[in-house]
Amino acid sequence: MTRLDFAELSAAIKQLFGQDQVPLHVPLFQGNEKKYVNDTLDSQQISSTGSYLDQLESSLAEITQTSSAVAMVNGTSALQLALQVVGVKGGEEVITQALTFIATANAIAYNQAYPVFVDVDADTMGMSPRALKAFLEEFAEIKPSGTYNKLTGRRIAACVPVHSFGFMCRIDEIVAICQEWNIPIVEDAAEALGSSLNNKPAGSFGSMGVFSFNGNKIVTSGGGGAIVSNNTADADKARFLSMTARDSHAFEYNYSVTGYNFRMPNFNAALLCAQLEQLEFLKESKKKLYADYQSLLQKIDGVELIAPPNNTDWNHWLVTVKCESKAVRDALLQATNENGVVTRPVWKLMHHLPMFENCQKDGQHNARHLEELIVNLPSSPRKA
Repeated sequence: MTRLDFAELSAAIKQLFGQDQVPLHVPLFQGNEKKYVNDTLDSQQISSTGSYLDQLESSLAEITQTSSAVAMVNGTSALQLALQVVGVKGGEEVITQALTFIATANAIAYNQAYPVFVDVDADTMGMSPRALKAFLEEFAEIKPSGTYNKLTGRRIAACVPVHSFGFMCRIDEIVAICQEWNIPIVEDAAEALGSSLNNKPAGSFGSMGVFSFNGNKIVTSGGGGAIVSNNTADADKARFLSMTARDSHAFEYNYSVTGYNFRMPNFNAALLCAQLEQLEFLKESKKKLYADYQSLLQKIDGVELIAPPNNTDWNHWLVTVKCESKAVRDALLQATNENGVVTRPVWKLMHHLPMFENCQKDGQHNARHLEELIVNLPSSPRKA
Protein backbone atom coordinates (compact mmCIF):
# COMPACT_ATOMS: atom_id res chain seq x y z
CA MET A 1 0.00 0.00 0.00
CA THR A 2 1.32 3.43 -0.93
CA ARG A 3 1.75 5.58 2.19
CA LEU A 4 0.62 9.21 2.21
CA ASP A 5 2.15 12.22 3.91
CA PHE A 6 0.01 14.93 5.53
CA ALA A 7 0.05 17.20 2.48
CA GLU A 8 -1.29 14.30 0.40
CA LEU A 9 -3.84 13.61 3.14
CA SER A 10 -5.03 17.20 2.79
CA ALA A 11 -5.52 16.72 -0.94
CA ALA A 12 -7.44 13.49 -0.32
CA ILE A 13 -9.74 15.22 2.19
CA LYS A 14 -10.46 17.93 -0.38
CA GLN A 15 -11.52 15.17 -2.76
CA LEU A 16 -13.87 13.70 -0.13
CA PHE A 17 -15.71 17.00 0.10
CA GLY A 18 -15.23 18.24 -3.46
CA GLN A 19 -13.88 21.54 -2.14
CA ASP A 20 -10.57 23.37 -2.37
CA GLN A 21 -11.05 24.89 1.09
CA VAL A 22 -12.53 22.50 3.67
CA PRO A 23 -13.97 23.86 6.94
CA LEU A 24 -14.13 21.81 10.13
CA HIS A 25 -17.93 21.61 10.29
CA VAL A 26 -20.65 23.61 8.56
CA PRO A 27 -24.42 23.01 8.46
CA LEU A 28 -26.34 21.51 5.57
CA PHE A 29 -29.64 23.13 4.59
CA GLN A 30 -31.56 21.05 2.08
CA GLY A 31 -35.02 20.69 3.62
CA ASN A 32 -37.72 23.03 4.87
CA GLU A 33 -35.41 25.60 6.47
CA LYS A 34 -36.35 28.54 4.23
CA LYS A 35 -40.03 27.65 4.25
CA TYR A 36 -40.30 27.47 8.02
CA VAL A 37 -38.22 30.62 8.61
CA ASN A 38 -40.37 32.49 6.09
CA ASP A 39 -43.45 31.27 7.95
CA THR A 40 -42.23 33.07 11.07
CA LEU A 41 -41.65 36.25 9.06
CA ASP A 42 -45.12 36.06 7.53
CA SER A 43 -46.76 35.40 10.90
CA GLN A 44 -44.56 37.97 12.69
CA GLN A 45 -43.96 35.37 15.40
CA ILE A 46 -40.20 35.79 15.57
CA SER A 47 -39.66 36.26 19.30
CA SER A 48 -40.07 34.06 22.39
CA THR A 49 -43.50 32.56 21.62
CA GLY A 50 -44.82 30.75 18.57
CA SER A 51 -45.89 27.47 17.06
CA TYR A 52 -42.38 26.42 16.05
CA LEU A 53 -41.18 26.63 19.65
CA ASP A 54 -43.98 24.30 20.67
CA GLN A 55 -43.19 21.94 17.79
CA LEU A 56 -39.48 22.02 18.57
CA GLU A 57 -39.91 21.16 22.23
CA SER A 58 -42.27 18.32 21.37
CA SER A 59 -39.79 16.93 18.82
CA LEU A 60 -36.82 17.16 21.19
CA ALA A 61 -38.71 15.37 23.95
CA GLU A 62 -39.61 12.61 21.49
CA ILE A 63 -36.06 12.25 20.13
CA THR A 64 -34.54 12.12 23.62
CA GLN A 65 -37.31 9.97 25.12
CA THR A 66 -37.95 12.51 27.86
CA SER A 67 -41.17 14.08 29.05
CA SER A 68 -40.21 17.73 28.57
CA ALA A 69 -37.90 20.00 26.61
CA VAL A 70 -37.19 23.70 27.04
CA ALA A 71 -35.63 25.67 24.16
CA MET A 72 -32.92 28.18 25.10
CA VAL A 73 -30.76 30.80 23.38
CA ASN A 74 -27.65 28.60 23.61
CA GLY A 75 -26.25 25.51 25.26
CA THR A 76 -24.22 27.45 27.83
CA SER A 77 -27.31 29.23 29.16
CA ALA A 78 -29.16 25.92 29.19
CA LEU A 79 -26.42 24.35 31.32
CA GLN A 80 -26.26 27.35 33.63
CA LEU A 81 -30.00 27.21 34.25
CA ALA A 82 -30.16 23.41 34.54
CA LEU A 83 -27.54 23.53 37.30
CA GLN A 84 -29.57 26.14 39.15
CA VAL A 85 -32.75 24.09 38.84
CA VAL A 86 -31.14 20.97 40.34
CA GLY A 87 -30.02 23.06 43.32
CA VAL A 88 -26.51 24.38 42.67
CA LYS A 89 -25.84 27.50 44.74
CA GLY A 90 -22.97 29.92 45.10
CA GLY A 91 -20.00 28.57 47.03
CA GLU A 92 -20.82 24.93 46.25
CA GLU A 93 -18.99 22.46 44.00
CA VAL A 94 -19.83 20.69 40.76
CA ILE A 95 -17.82 17.67 39.62
CA THR A 96 -17.03 17.65 35.91
CA GLN A 97 -14.15 16.89 33.56
CA ALA A 98 -11.23 19.08 32.51
CA LEU A 99 -11.29 17.75 28.94
CA THR A 100 -14.24 19.76 27.66
CA PHE A 101 -15.23 22.95 25.88
CA ILE A 102 -14.99 25.95 28.18
CA ALA A 103 -18.78 26.41 28.29
CA THR A 104 -19.03 23.50 30.73
CA ALA A 105 -16.82 25.16 33.32
CA ASN A 106 -18.16 28.64 32.57
CA ALA A 107 -21.74 27.56 33.28
CA ILE A 108 -20.64 26.31 36.68
CA ALA A 109 -18.82 29.58 37.37
CA TYR A 110 -21.87 31.62 36.32
CA ASN A 111 -23.66 30.03 39.29
CA GLN A 112 -20.80 31.17 41.55
CA ALA A 113 -19.90 27.52 42.09
CA TYR A 114 -16.53 25.77 41.87
CA PRO A 115 -15.73 23.11 39.24
CA VAL A 116 -13.89 20.01 40.42
CA PHE A 117 -12.16 18.07 37.65
CA VAL A 118 -11.93 14.27 37.50
CA ASP A 119 -10.25 12.27 34.75
CA VAL A 120 -11.79 10.90 31.55
CA ASP A 121 -11.68 7.45 30.00
CA ALA A 122 -9.19 7.13 27.16
CA ASP A 123 -11.66 5.51 24.77
CA THR A 124 -14.80 7.64 25.33
CA MET A 125 -12.97 10.90 26.15
CA GLY A 126 -15.79 11.43 28.67
CA MET A 127 -15.85 11.29 32.45
CA SER A 128 -14.36 8.12 33.89
CA PRO A 129 -16.63 6.29 36.35
CA ARG A 130 -13.53 4.83 37.98
CA ALA A 131 -12.02 8.29 38.49
CA LEU A 132 -15.32 9.65 39.81
CA LYS A 133 -15.69 6.77 42.27
CA ALA A 134 -12.10 7.13 43.47
CA PHE A 135 -12.52 10.87 44.02
CA LEU A 136 -15.74 10.46 45.99
CA GLU A 137 -14.35 7.65 48.14
CA GLU A 138 -11.32 9.76 49.01
CA PHE A 139 -12.87 13.18 49.48
CA ALA A 140 -16.65 12.94 49.91
CA GLU A 141 -18.85 12.36 52.94
CA ILE A 142 -22.62 12.23 53.17
CA LYS A 143 -24.30 14.46 55.76
CA PRO A 144 -28.00 15.09 56.43
CA SER A 145 -27.83 18.26 54.33
CA GLY A 146 -26.04 16.68 51.36
CA THR A 147 -22.71 15.30 50.17
CA TYR A 148 -19.67 17.36 51.15
CA ASN A 149 -16.03 17.60 50.12
CA LYS A 150 -13.97 16.79 53.22
CA LEU A 151 -11.01 18.78 51.86
CA THR A 152 -12.85 22.05 51.15
CA GLY A 153 -15.94 21.75 53.34
CA ARG A 154 -18.17 22.64 50.39
CA ARG A 155 -21.32 20.79 49.37
CA ILE A 156 -20.97 18.78 46.15
CA ALA A 157 -24.16 19.99 44.49
CA ALA A 158 -24.07 18.27 41.08
CA CYS A 159 -22.06 16.23 38.60
CA VAL A 160 -21.70 17.18 34.91
CA PRO A 161 -20.32 14.41 32.66
CA VAL A 162 -19.73 15.34 29.02
CA HIS A 163 -20.30 13.31 25.84
CA SER A 164 -17.19 14.58 24.02
CA PHE A 165 -17.57 14.95 20.23
CA GLY A 166 -20.84 13.02 20.43
CA PHE A 167 -19.19 9.88 21.86
CA MET A 168 -21.23 8.48 24.75
CA CYS A 169 -19.36 8.37 28.04
CA ARG A 170 -20.17 5.59 30.51
CA ILE A 171 -23.11 7.62 31.73
CA ASP A 172 -25.03 4.62 33.08
CA GLU A 173 -22.19 3.81 35.48
CA ILE A 174 -21.82 7.47 36.44
CA VAL A 175 -25.53 7.69 37.24
CA ALA A 176 -25.28 4.64 39.52
CA ILE A 177 -22.31 6.12 41.40
CA CYS A 178 -23.97 9.51 41.85
CA GLN A 179 -27.16 7.89 43.11
CA GLU A 180 -25.12 6.24 45.87
CA TRP A 181 -23.78 9.67 46.87
CA ASN A 182 -27.06 11.60 46.41
CA ILE A 183 -25.56 13.86 43.75
CA PRO A 184 -27.82 15.00 40.87
CA ILE A 185 -26.51 14.69 37.32
CA VAL A 186 -26.80 17.34 34.64
CA GLU A 187 -25.77 15.61 31.44
CA ASP A 188 -23.73 17.80 29.09
CA ALA A 189 -24.95 16.33 25.81
CA ALA A 190 -24.22 19.55 23.90
CA GLU A 191 -22.51 17.62 21.10
CA ALA A 192 -24.46 14.37 21.28
CA LEU A 193 -27.97 14.81 19.90
CA GLY A 194 -28.78 11.52 18.17
CA SER A 195 -26.23 9.47 20.11
CA SER A 196 -27.32 6.73 22.50
CA LEU A 197 -26.04 4.08 24.90
CA ASN A 198 -27.84 0.74 24.94
CA ASN A 199 -30.63 2.39 22.92
CA LYS A 200 -31.16 5.09 25.56
CA PRO A 201 -30.65 8.58 24.09
CA ALA A 202 -28.03 11.07 25.20
CA GLY A 203 -29.58 13.63 27.52
CA SER A 204 -32.08 11.23 29.09
CA PHE A 205 -29.88 9.70 31.81
CA GLY A 206 -29.50 12.53 34.31
CA SER A 207 -31.86 14.78 36.23
CA MET A 208 -31.51 17.10 33.26
CA GLY A 209 -29.78 16.90 29.89
CA VAL A 210 -28.44 19.85 27.93
CA PHE A 211 -27.91 20.31 24.17
CA SER A 212 -26.32 22.95 21.95
CA PHE A 213 -27.55 23.94 18.48
CA ASN A 214 -24.71 26.27 17.61
CA GLY A 215 -23.85 26.59 13.92
CA ASN A 216 -21.22 23.84 14.15
CA LYS A 217 -23.45 21.16 15.69
CA ILE A 218 -25.08 18.22 13.86
CA VAL A 219 -28.31 20.25 13.68
CA THR A 220 -28.43 23.99 14.19
CA SER A 221 -30.70 26.91 14.94
CA GLY A 222 -27.85 29.35 14.33
CA GLY A 223 -27.54 29.88 18.05
CA GLY A 224 -29.56 27.81 20.44
CA GLY A 225 -29.72 25.17 23.12
CA ALA A 226 -32.18 23.14 25.14
CA ILE A 227 -32.82 21.41 28.44
CA VAL A 228 -34.57 18.04 28.49
CA SER A 229 -35.87 16.24 31.57
CA ASN A 230 -38.21 13.52 32.76
CA ASN A 231 -39.13 15.74 35.70
CA THR A 232 -41.95 17.92 34.42
CA ALA A 233 -41.85 20.23 37.44
CA ASP A 234 -38.13 20.91 36.93
CA ALA A 235 -38.65 21.55 33.22
CA ASP A 236 -41.50 23.95 33.98
CA LYS A 237 -39.27 25.77 36.46
CA ALA A 238 -36.52 26.07 33.85
CA ARG A 239 -38.99 27.44 31.30
CA PHE A 240 -40.34 29.96 33.83
CA LEU A 241 -36.85 31.17 34.77
CA SER A 242 -35.78 31.36 31.13
CA MET A 243 -38.63 33.78 30.37
CA THR A 244 -37.51 36.39 32.95
CA ALA A 245 -39.55 34.62 35.67
CA ARG A 246 -42.59 36.77 35.00
CA ASP A 247 -45.51 35.74 37.21
CA SER A 248 -48.65 34.65 35.38
CA HIS A 249 -50.96 37.61 34.72
CA ALA A 250 -52.95 38.83 31.75
CA PHE A 251 -51.07 42.09 31.42
CA GLU A 252 -49.12 43.14 34.52
CA TYR A 253 -45.38 42.69 34.97
CA ASN A 254 -44.93 40.98 38.31
CA TYR A 255 -41.78 39.15 39.40
CA SER A 256 -41.02 37.28 42.61
CA VAL A 257 -37.60 35.79 41.78
CA THR A 258 -34.65 36.69 39.57
CA GLY A 259 -35.11 35.31 36.07
CA TYR A 260 -33.15 35.22 32.81
CA ASN A 261 -33.79 36.24 29.23
CA PHE A 262 -32.73 32.81 27.94
CA ARG A 263 -35.71 31.77 25.79
CA MET A 264 -35.01 30.72 22.19
CA PRO A 265 -36.80 32.90 19.61
CA ASN A 266 -39.46 31.26 17.44
CA PHE A 267 -37.42 32.37 14.40
CA ASN A 268 -34.52 30.12 15.43
CA ALA A 269 -36.88 27.33 16.46
CA ALA A 270 -38.29 27.28 12.91
CA LEU A 271 -34.82 26.68 11.48
CA LEU A 272 -34.17 23.93 14.01
CA CYS A 273 -37.49 22.19 13.34
CA ALA A 274 -36.47 21.83 9.71
CA GLN A 275 -33.03 20.59 10.72
CA LEU A 276 -34.49 17.96 13.04
CA GLU A 277 -36.47 16.56 10.11
CA GLN A 278 -33.06 15.84 8.54
CA LEU A 279 -31.39 14.38 11.64
CA GLU A 280 -31.35 10.75 10.52
CA PHE A 281 -30.08 11.71 7.06
CA LEU A 282 -27.36 13.86 8.62
CA LYS A 283 -26.27 11.02 10.89
CA GLU A 284 -26.13 8.62 7.94
CA SER A 285 -24.17 11.10 5.82
CA LYS A 286 -21.61 11.55 8.57
CA LYS A 287 -21.43 7.80 9.15
CA LYS A 288 -20.49 7.35 5.46
CA LEU A 289 -17.87 10.06 5.83
CA TYR A 290 -16.39 8.16 8.78
CA ALA A 291 -16.18 5.03 6.60
CA ASP A 292 -14.37 7.07 3.93
CA TYR A 293 -11.90 8.24 6.55
CA GLN A 294 -11.38 4.65 7.67
CA SER A 295 -10.19 3.76 4.18
CA LEU A 296 -8.12 6.89 3.78
CA LEU A 297 -6.34 6.74 7.14
CA GLN A 298 -5.13 3.20 6.49
CA LYS A 299 -2.52 4.92 4.32
CA ILE A 300 -1.38 7.32 7.04
CA ASP A 301 1.29 6.39 9.58
CA GLY A 302 1.07 7.50 13.18
CA VAL A 303 -2.63 8.43 13.16
CA GLU A 304 -5.41 6.28 14.63
CA LEU A 305 -9.09 6.87 13.94
CA ILE A 306 -11.07 6.76 17.19
CA ALA A 307 -13.97 4.32 17.07
CA PRO A 308 -17.26 4.62 18.97
CA PRO A 309 -17.46 2.70 22.26
CA ASN A 310 -19.34 -0.60 22.45
CA ASN A 311 -23.15 -0.58 22.81
CA THR A 312 -23.40 2.96 21.53
CA ASP A 313 -24.94 4.65 18.53
CA TRP A 314 -22.69 7.60 17.73
CA ASN A 315 -24.00 10.64 15.87
CA HIS A 316 -20.55 10.99 14.19
CA TRP A 317 -20.51 14.70 14.98
CA LEU A 318 -16.74 15.26 14.79
CA VAL A 319 -14.38 12.66 13.37
CA THR A 320 -11.53 12.33 15.84
CA VAL A 321 -8.04 10.85 15.49
CA LYS A 322 -5.34 10.13 18.02
CA CYS A 323 -1.75 10.68 16.95
CA GLU A 324 1.14 8.55 18.18
CA SER A 325 2.98 11.60 19.57
CA LYS A 326 2.60 15.32 20.08
CA ALA A 327 5.12 15.87 17.29
CA VAL A 328 2.93 13.94 14.86
CA ARG A 329 -0.14 15.85 16.07
CA ASP A 330 1.56 19.19 15.52
CA ALA A 331 2.76 18.16 12.06
CA LEU A 332 -0.75 17.04 11.10
CA LEU A 333 -2.31 20.28 12.31
CA GLN A 334 0.26 22.45 10.54
CA ALA A 335 0.19 20.60 7.21
CA THR A 336 -3.60 20.39 6.91
CA ASN A 337 -4.29 23.98 7.93
CA GLU A 338 -1.56 25.29 5.62
CA ASN A 339 -3.16 23.34 2.77
CA GLY A 340 -6.69 24.69 3.23
CA VAL A 341 -8.09 21.86 5.34
CA VAL A 342 -9.26 22.99 8.77
CA THR A 343 -8.31 20.63 11.59
CA ARG A 344 -8.30 21.40 15.28
CA PRO A 345 -6.62 20.06 18.43
CA VAL A 346 -8.70 19.08 21.42
CA TRP A 347 -9.46 21.82 23.94
CA LYS A 348 -6.89 22.86 26.51
CA LEU A 349 -7.64 21.22 29.83
CA MET A 350 -9.73 23.54 31.98
CA HIS A 351 -7.25 23.65 34.85
CA HIS A 352 -4.62 24.97 32.43
CA LEU A 353 -6.68 28.14 32.02
CA PRO A 354 -6.05 30.98 34.49
CA MET A 355 -9.63 31.22 35.81
CA PHE A 356 -9.74 27.51 36.72
CA GLU A 357 -6.10 26.77 37.57
CA ASN A 358 -6.75 26.61 41.32
CA CYS A 359 -9.69 24.21 41.09
CA GLN A 360 -9.37 20.80 42.70
CA LYS A 361 -8.46 17.98 40.32
CA ASP A 362 -7.23 14.42 40.31
CA GLY A 363 -4.16 13.16 38.44
CA GLN A 364 -5.78 13.68 34.99
CA HIS A 365 -3.67 10.87 33.50
CA ASN A 366 -5.88 10.18 30.47
CA ALA A 367 -6.90 13.80 29.97
CA ARG A 368 -3.28 14.96 29.83
CA HIS A 369 -2.46 12.19 27.36
CA LEU A 370 -5.39 13.02 25.09
CA GLU A 371 -4.72 16.77 25.23
CA GLU A 372 -1.42 16.19 23.46
CA LEU A 373 -2.63 13.70 20.83
CA ILE A 374 -6.20 14.43 19.67
CA VAL A 375 -7.13 16.09 16.36
CA ASN A 376 -10.58 16.68 14.87
CA LEU A 377 -10.89 16.27 11.10
CA PRO A 378 -13.40 18.02 8.80
CA SER A 379 -16.78 16.42 9.51
CA SER A 380 -19.48 18.39 7.67
CA PRO A 381 -22.40 16.37 6.33
CA ARG A 382 -22.44 15.97 2.55
CA LYS A 383 -25.45 16.47 0.30
CA ALA A 384 -27.64 13.59 -0.80
